[in-house]
Amino acid sequence: MHASSPLPNSLLDRSLKSVWHPCTQMKQHENLPLVPIVRGEGPWLIDADGRRLLDGISSWWVNLFGHCNPRINAALRDQLERLEHVMLAGFTHEPVVQLSERLAALTGHRLGHAFYASDGASATEIALKMSAHYWRNLGRPEKSRFVSLAGSYHGETVGALAVTDVAIFRDAYAPLVRAGSIVPTPDARLAEPGESAADVARRAAGALEAHLAEHHAETAALIVEPLVQGASGMVMYDPEYLRLARALCDRYEVHLVADEIAVGCGRTGTFFACEQAGIWPDFVCLSKGISGGYLPLSLVLTTDTIYAAFYDDATTRGFLHSHSYTGNPLACRAALATLDIFAQDDVLAANRGLAQRLGDAVRARFGDHPAVNHLRQRGMILAFDVATERPDFSRRFFTAALKCGVLLRPVGNTVYFMPPYVLDDGHVADLVAGAAAALAEALT
Repeated sequence: MHASSPLPNSLLDRSLKSVWHPCTQMKQHENLPLVPIVRGEGPWLIDADGRRLLDGISSWWVNLFGHCNPRINAALRDQLERLEHVMLAGFTHEPVVQLSERLAALTGHRLGHAFYASDGASATEIALKMSAHYWRNLGRPEKSRFVSLAGSYHGETVGALAVTDVAIFRDAYAPLVRAGSIVPTPDARLAEPGESAADVARRAAGALEAHLAEHHAETAALIVEPLVQGASGMVMYDPEYLRLARALCDRYEVHLVADEIAVGCGRTGTFFACEQAGIWPDFVCLSKGISGGYLPLSLVLTTDTIYAAFYDDATTRGFLHSHSYTGNPLACRAALATLDIFAQDDVLAANRGLAQRLGDAVRARFGDHPAVNHLRQRGMILAFDVATERPDFSRRFFTAALKCGVLLRPVGNTVYFMPPYVLDDGHVADLVAGAAAALAEALT
């Protein structure tokens, strides 16, 4: 579509008059126009003027195999002719059963009995409620409090905000939130002279141990984002923390909840990030990439022991939580097609090569940049911090990147790359070149 078309301005005006956009101060759009997207194609988003944008952040970390992926499209077309939705209370269907079976198998059947919702925050709520209810069913209702890491992000619903430690999301709603406890993050950037990332992890685990020693009697669960804390700036830490946290949770009878909403589905190099620590949690939360970026879907996997505590003649001992679109067949079918691509294309192995090429390109371009600090990578997630006093750096970088044909949206002063898994070498070069040009303009 050409710039002369009336569609872009018309669509932008209509959107501003009718849509309240997420995570946005709407007044900023008086000066920063919305981007009207009309089509997707592989790693590209195409706007109403025909401009192509390379999606360097997977559209908020959800897209794995490109936009309008032919195999996922085909699966959804087939499912549309079979069943679009049925309530999951009292009913079941093939896609939800098959997806649950396949996810359990990916954990080596250590976790299973998937409980479904639509978004990541809902998965967090489910895991927290399940944990507290488990202890209640065991006659220990006092174990109802939660622990999370400094800088943690687990969603923006009221329950999820109780374990989220990002002020801009939580402070306005503090009167509504039953705040949990915050323990130090194992952020590798906190290393003191002579310390390794594993040393920082052990130091943070020592603080966790001190907290649990004092408060385990009222603590239901510790919730963590394994290996990468996303919304606080792509904080990365050593797997040693997960190993020590697992042991401490076992010792003090506290559940370990792994929020793999952003870091699961291969983002860190293994399908589940926890695999890199050689541990399994009591709960795993998945969303974002599990449907390939197609449809809202989230789920919680847990252990047979926790499931058994709810299995009873008394209705009140059941997990009485529901969403209207729980286990939607279309979303589950998209997830099954996503798992098929992982298996058929040996995606995790292919991603090791792609992650290396992307990392090499980013390090070559930014490794010696005087404003770049803490360049770091975990699988298909790369990030660096920018030394700047500009309060509007994130917005300036985002706007400059769009002009360069790439979608990159910094978190504060942290620039990060989390692209779909379908980049070729040309895409990598374009993404890094666009980021370099955007950084130069944002710092000018």
